[in-house]
Amino acid sequence: MDNNFSAKLLKLRREAKLSQKQLGALIGVTDRAVSKWECGLSRPGLEACIALAGIFKVPLDELIAGEKKKDTKERSAMASLRELYRMGPGPSSSHTIAPARASRLFLEKHTDAEEFKIILYGSLAKTGYGHGTEKAIKGVFAKYPHKIELDYLTTDIKHPNTMDFFAIKNGEIYDSLRVYSTGGGAIEAEGSTDGGDKPIYPHKSFGEILCYLKENKMTIPDYVEMVEGKEIWDFLGKVWTAMKDSIERGLSADGVLPGGLDVHRKAKTLFTRRHMDETAETRENRMVCSFAYAVSEENAAGGEVVTAPTCGASGVLPAVLKYQQEKRGFSDKEICRALATAGLFGNLIKTNASISGAECGCQAEIGSACSMGAAALAELFGMDLEQIEYAAEVAMEHHLGLTCDPIRGLVQIPCIERNAVGAMRSIQAVNLANFLSDTRKISFDLVIQTMYETGRDMSKIYRETAEGGLAKLYQ
Repeated sequence: MDNNFSAKLLKLRREAKLSQKQLGALIGVTDRAVSKWECGLSRPGLEACIALAGIFKVPLDELIAGEKKKDTKERSAMASLRELYRMGPGPSSSHTIAPARASRLFLEKHTDAEEFKIILYGSLAKTGYGHGTEKAIKGVFAKYPHKIELDYLTTDIKHPNTMDFFAIKNGEIYDSLRVYSTGGGAIEAEGSTDGGDKPIYPHKSFGEILCYLKENKMTIPDYVEMVEGKEIWDFLGKVWTAMKDSIERGLSADGVLPGGLDVHRKAKTLFTRRHMDETAETRENRMVCSFAYAVSEENAAGGEVVTAPTCGASGVLPAVLKYQQEKRGFSDKEICRALATAGLFGNLIKTNASISGAECGCQAEIGSACSMGAAALAELFGMDLEQIEYAAEVAMEHHLGLTCDPIRGLVQIPCIERNAVGAMRSIQAVNLANFLSDTRKISFDLVIQTMYETGRDMSKIYRETAEGGLAKLYQ
C-alpha cells in the first residue's frame, strides 16, 4: 500500500507543479510530513487523504489504491440455506452479524488471553460506526480488555470487509487471525475452515441444476429437500415466522430511527393511510411497500430480521410473500416452498458472485433480493422452470450497476426506500416472465457473472464506503 500511495502522491504533486512545502500548506502539515509520505516512511490520516484527493481532483480510492486485476469468480459448490437465511439483529449482516460471529470464534479459542486487539479495514472501517460494527464487537469482548482500531488506508486486502484479531498475553501478541465478512453474515477465516460455510449441493450453476431437474422431473423445492433433508422445512418455517414477526413489529412502531438523520418510520402510515378512491393497483403498491418499509425500518433500528440475502435487503422477500399470502391465501407450506426456491437463487448469487455491498455495490444486495423475490413469486404461481429462471434473471439484470452509497454509513437512506422499490420490481419481473420466457436470450448464470464483474469494476467510493453518490453530496 505504501509504495503505491507514495509513488502516486509524488506523481500527482509534480503534475500539479506543487512543492512539498506548498502542498503541506494546503492541507495544514509540514513539508517534512509530505516528504515522509512520498518516501513511504509514514502514512497520512483519513482527513489528510480526503484533502489530498480534493486538491488533485481524484477519487479517494484511486489515490490510496493501486490498479488491481479485474477477475471473475470461479463457480463452487453451495452451502445450506441455513447459511443464507440467518436470523439476527440489524442494521447490517456484513457489519454486525459477521463481526460478532468472528469475534466469538476468536474469543472461544483464546479465553486465556489477557487482552485483545481488533483492526477493521475497508468498508468495516469507513462505515462501521453507522452500521454498528464496533458495538457488535464490543458486545462480544465486553468482559475482556480490548482495543479496536480503524484502518482506512490499507488496500491490499482480499475482501473490503476485512478484520484482524490479535490475542495478547504478558504484553505480547501470541496469536492472530484474519477474517473476511463476505456478505449476509457469512465469514471466512484465512487459513482455516472454522466458521466458514460447508458446501453440500452437488451442482455449481443453475444451468447444471436445470438439466438435473428436467432429467429427473423434479421441482426446485424438491431438489432442495433432496439435498438438505426433510428437516429443511422446519427451518424454513421458522424463517417465515421470523419474517412475519419483523413485519408486524415494523407496522406497529412509530418514531425516529437512531443515527441522527432524523428519518421517521413510515411503514405504519403506508399501511393505514388508504387513498379515498384507491384502486386495486394502488392498494397493492401501498401494501407491498408498507411491508418492505416495516422490515427495513426494523433492521435500521437494530431489530431482528432475516438476511434475505442480507440485512440491508431484508425487506424485499418478506414483503412480496406476505402480500401474496394475504391476497391469495397461500398456505405457510406453500410459502416455505417459495422460500426454498428463492434461497436456491440467492445461494447461487452468494456462491458464484457476491451478496456484499462492499464488494459489488447495492446490485449485490437489493438486486439479489429482488431476484430472490421474483423466483419465489414464480414458484408460488406454479410457473415452469424456464419462467422461474427468467423472472430471477430479469430482476437481477435491471439492477446491474446499482451503487451502494449509504448516507453517513447508516442503512436508512437510500436503503429503506430501495427495499420497497425492489419488492415492486420483483412483481414486475414475474409479470414479464409469465409472457416472455420463451424469447429470452440471457441466462441466470450469465447475469450473475455480469453482476460480479460489474461490481468489481465499480469504483470503491460507490461500494459501501459512504464516500460517493448520495453519501458524499448529502448535506
